Amino acid sequence: MAKLADLLAQKAALDKKIAQTQRAERAEAVARVRALMAQYGLSLADLGKTAPAKRAGKAARGGDGAPATGAPRKGRPLGKVAPKYRDAASGATWSGRGLKPRWLAAALAAGRTLEEFKI
Repeated sequence: MAKLADLLAQKAALDKKIAQTQRAERAEAVARVRALMAQYGLSLADLGKTAPAKRAGKAARGGDGAPATGAPRKGRPLGKVAPKYRDAASGATWSGRGLKPRWLAAALAAGRTLEEFKI
């Protein structure tokens, strides 16, 4: 039976090999994409980007590893925001982010304006 230290050494070696393989495959993919872009005369603007995203360590990404592009990662919680709209009858509030709450959508459908609920 293998000793724990031996298994941990094997795991470390495998992790290192996995990381090397991922880097190599990524480099191959980048080379293929660059070749296709050159072949068809494409630029980053054609892809919908204006500049390449720089990859760096965790510091350039969020401290949690999320991209620092300004767009939050899906499911990533945003900071708390003060409410901008309030229903005087129920006291329910909405920050203006995301979908309109049902109470506000119903009031707007009934002919009221968003300005009437502004705090």
